[in-house]
Amino acid sequence: MELENNIVKKDIRLVALDMDGTLLNEDQEISQANREAITKARENGIHVVLSTGRPFIHVEDYARSLELNSFIITVNGGEIWDSNGNLLERNLLTVEEIKMMWNLKNLHQTNFWALTVDKVFREDFPEETALNQHQWLKFGFDVDDDDVRNTIIEELNKRKLQVTNSSPTNLEVNPYGISKANALEKVCKRIGITMDNVMAVGDSLNDIAMIEGAGLGVAMGNAQETVKKAADWVTSTNNEDGVAKAIVQWVL
Repeated sequence: MELENNIVKKDIRLVALDMDGTLLNEDQEISQANREAITKARENGIHVVLSTGRPFIHVEDYARSLELNSFIITVNGGEIWDSNGNLLERNLLTVEEIKMMWNLKNLHQTNFWALTVDKVFREDFPEETALNQHQWLKFGFDVDDDDVRNTIIEELNKRKLQVTNSSPTNLEVNPYGISKANALEKVCKRIGITMDNVMAVGDSLNDIAMIEGAGLGVAMGNAQETVKKAADWVTSTNNEDGVAKAIVQWVL
């Protein structure tokens, strides 16, 4: 069966949803239409998996409110959790990588954030001698200047780190090879399906790998242009129930 734009209708059994800029509107809320579509998908036996750059502590309340009963992918694929909130996999940055990025942040005088398993650093930062007291999941830069941002990207790529973004001005850095797509593949194996049975929905560069790897990749109407070009289909914006429209169009 074919629908619009000659896209073949897939046997979708898992819907992977980014959160910020995708599932959540600009008020950080899940719209009623999105809730209803997700509930109907769940009732039809579809796995609904939140796949986000956020840490688990900033995801679990949303998952609970949606009564989700499947896996959760956090920190851009750095962690995989089961439906009971048990950690299945965690991938960490090394202390040396954190030192290097902290020095890079200071060299270029950028804004930053850094995520450990139990804290988000935004202004304060541990002394160098205390870095090894933390387990580091992700480091982020926020850079308004395009040239500076590109310089930082080049340096990070030389160091074999996974660099994406969740907005046009930021950079999100994970251990090399970590992505939402790789985590989704592992979830699919646990469920007994393939990536061809996945519809992935997102808006930023940290979503591209899963959008390209899924059987059906959907970009939000507010997505970065690179993401729209990578997608099979573009839905409405996150303020216009884009997730609900994609689920109704391709899943229900």
